[in-house]
Amino acid sequence: MDDAADEDYDLDYDDDDDDVEDEEDIDVENMYYQAKGQVEDDPEEALSTFREIVEQEEEKGDWGFKALKQMTKLLYCTLDRPEDALETYTELLAYTKSAVTRNYSEKSINNILEYVGGEGKGQGVQTNLQTLEKFYEVTKKSLEESKNERLSVKANLKLAKLWLERKEWDRMKLVLTDLHAFCVPSSSSSGTSSEDQSKGTILLEVYALEIQMYSELKDYRKLKEIYRACLQVRSAIPHPRIMGVIRECGGKMWMGEKNWAQASTDFFESFKQFDESGSPQRIQVLKYLVLAYMLMGSEINPFDSQETKPYKNDPEIVAMTNLVAAYQRRDIHDAQKILRENKATILDDPFIKAYIDDVLRSLRTQYLLDLIKPYTRMELRWLGRQLNVSSEEVEDLLVGLILDGKVKGTIDQVLGRLELDRGHAVEKALYKNLSSWSSNIQDIQTTVLGKHALGGPPTEGSGLNRANVPFFMSS
Repeated sequence: MDDAADEDYDLDYDDDDDDVEDEEDIDVENMYYQAKGQVEDDPEEALSTFREIVEQEEEKGDWGFKALKQMTKLLYCTLDRPEDALETYTELLAYTKSAVTRNYSEKSINNILEYVGGEGKGQGVQTNLQTLEKFYEVTKKSLEESKNERLSVKANLKLAKLWLERKEWDRMKLVLTDLHAFCVPSSSSSGTSSEDQSKGTILLEVYALEIQMYSELKDYRKLKEIYRACLQVRSAIPHPRIMGVIRECGGKMWMGEKNWAQASTDFFESFKQFDESGSPQRIQVLKYLVLAYMLMGSEINPFDSQETKPYKNDPEIVAMTNLVAAYQRRDIHDAQKILRENKATILDDPFIKAYIDDVLRSLRTQYLLDLIKPYTRMELRWLGRQLNVSSEEVEDLLVGLILDGKVKGTIDQVLGRLELDRGHAVEKALYKNLSSWSSNIQDIQTTVLGKHALGGPPTEGSGLNRANVPFFMSS
């Protein structure tokens, strides 16, 4: 056989081999899509077919990876067998080292960790904490072996969020410690490199998680410390949602200190960031902004701004809009009615509920000041009926107003009566002003007479003799 014949023979042989491989790929592909079609109607049969695909592969390949990915999702989300899902997921991780591309494996791992963490299709699946932790442990181990630091950090962030949602504070603190260690800048850091920006961005996300944790724990000292640290981070390009979280928790921190003005500033910034990112949390933060405006007694309507105006008639916001209107009218009865009729949209939020008493107290105080203006004497019982509160609560409000100097009067606890000191107050103010005026004139007289005593007697026609100063009375 000549060389040409040999070449033809070899070429024909290779083509036959490729055809066999192509046919095998087509068979596996058909099995894969057949199994996917069985997922809803017969998940157990689908599981069996996916397993067959994995076992048929002589070497780890793309179809085996896809089959294991489907098995993990099927076991976890549909069949509610998280321990079995953990086994197939661990098997899948072995494929990420060589069988599939890095980008595809990262995307797949991210998706799996999302539903394991309770997002998307994983919502409602109840998994014990030990199994959840193992999902992240095997992920971390695999990523460390493949030296994929970036995805390892992402996995840790997801785990920290999971512990935050489940209020597992000790577990969360351990993960946050690892994340902080990653964010420490290198010794040669310039503060402007892409690595520095990446670490700065992750650091802000870590701070956002810490702020949410300490907000839940009501540790305002730690909250303030971390919040201020957030504002010092310069080398970062944070997602608007992260800044929304930071500013929201900053607002809650200021509310805890009753610094209503600063809280309103942070809530407004948070609202803008959530709005920019399209997060539904913007509605909740807008409610907090309205709350802060009422507590600081602002006459400005929070819905007058360009950013908030489009949400004025949102079904979730209308109740708060009406509450603001009642507050600005100082209509305590309408405000109480709005709160009674809109418990779901206002009082179901524990944060708002914690401050509603402060809002009502402020509103009752304003209403009380308007109510007592025309009178000099009123019964506490009558005032209580007007405010729809007890006489004791009225007395408490009045004591606060008297101590603040906003009301001049006394409370007769025996008769249960408020006595306003209107007449005496006017007389005292008048006598005080007359006394001050008389004293000033006396000073002028002394000064003028003293000058003329030094310069000799006034000459005729000078206009400075005592006869021309009728108010200068000698004592």
